[in-house]
Amino acid sequence: MLLGEILRVALQSIRANIIRSCLTMLGIIIGVAAVITMLAAGSGAQQQIEEQIDALGANVLNITAETWFLRGVARDALTLEVEDVWALREHAQHLDAVVPTLEDRGQITYDGRNSNTRLVGTTADFADIFNYGVRYGRMFTEAEDQARQRVAVAGASIPQYLDIDNPADLLGERVFVRGIPFTVVGIFEEIGGDWNSPDQNFFLPVRTAETRVFGSEDLEDISVRVVPDVSLETAMVDVERVLRAEHRILPGMPNDFAIYDRKQFLETREEAQQTFTMLLASIAGVSLLVGGIGIMNIMLVSVTERTREIGVRMALGATRFNIMTQFLIEAVALCLLGGALGVAAGAGMAVLMSRTAGWAVHVSPESILLAVAFSLGVGLFFGLLPARRAAALDPIEALRYE
Repeated sequence: MLLGEILRVALQSIRANIIRSCLTMLGIIIGVAAVITMLAAGSGAQQQIEEQIDALGANVLNITAETWFLRGVARDALTLEVEDVWALREHAQHLDAVVPTLEDRGQITYDGRNSNTRLVGTTADFADIFNYGVRYGRMFTEAEDQARQRVAVAGASIPQYLDIDNPADLLGERVFVRGIPFTVVGIFEEIGGDWNSPDQNFFLPVRTAETRVFGSEDLEDISVRVVPDVSLETAMVDVERVLRAEHRILPGMPNDFAIYDRKQFLETREEAQQTFTMLLASIAGVSLLVGGIGIMNIMLVSVTERTREIGVRMALGATRFNIMTQFLIEAVALCLLGGALGVAAGAGMAVLMSRTAGWAVHVSPESILLAVAFSLGVGLFFGLLPARRAAALDPIEALRYE
């Protein structure tokens, strides 16, 4: 039998039992769809992290308050204050921007509608250091910050929280923050991200937030941008020198703050995301193995049902290789067809997740090739035993089979 004829006979056999063939492929379809969906979600999350890394740039450091110890007892009080920002601006030699973050949750009210959101006190450099664009209006200025003006910039989601259809309508309006009126001078572009996204924040000048809203100088963190051509290690030493002097930390005593390279933090998060994605894909891959076992089982049943047909083909001149090739092609065809349908189903599920849950997804060509290759491998592996059993039948015994 020629290869073309073997392929035609194999496909005819699949069409002759179309319902059973579809049920046989179901495990492969579900497995491939699960793998494609998980890889798409993981790839989308990884792409989002890479975009955040690119947005941060390679010269941004993050200073955070750390738990400190007094007489052997851990104290959780914040150790960074607004005064540290002014000290860094005045005495640090290798920084061109210092941006504090003073955070708390609070009620904002506009035209009888209110929302409990995250209030962030920061400086005019905030948008520049993190590459955030202002879609409507402008960022508040350093002069407004120094004058403790009651102005604010809203995150992209704030108009929606206040039931405003056109975000631009919020510009110039008075929004009450804990009962204190603030004029909205700008609205950020949508940034995206998880529950901690800046889209959900309401930004105030740090001096205004410190004196009029929060009544506290305690900072969550400070972000600093290093001047070009200066290494991060040199800038870290510079920042540590200034803050240790500002906090009056004696030589030999540990710091009550920590300095991080935020890009490294995001890269670590990216590696963790890749590991988690591969774990999910591996779990989904179990469905492919189950589907392969199902195909092997059905093919063994098919060999038994078609024993007499195999005997007739052998009597007409078909070799054992022809018979084995025929059944192997049937198994591979079932797996590849199931894999193709699984890819389509997985891509559809990924798009559905993106539209309904707002997840970032990305169906990469690599994931499709991986799923198809795995389907091919499953067909070859699990189809080999039934194919060899069919080829090993005795022609005379096969012709006698009823």
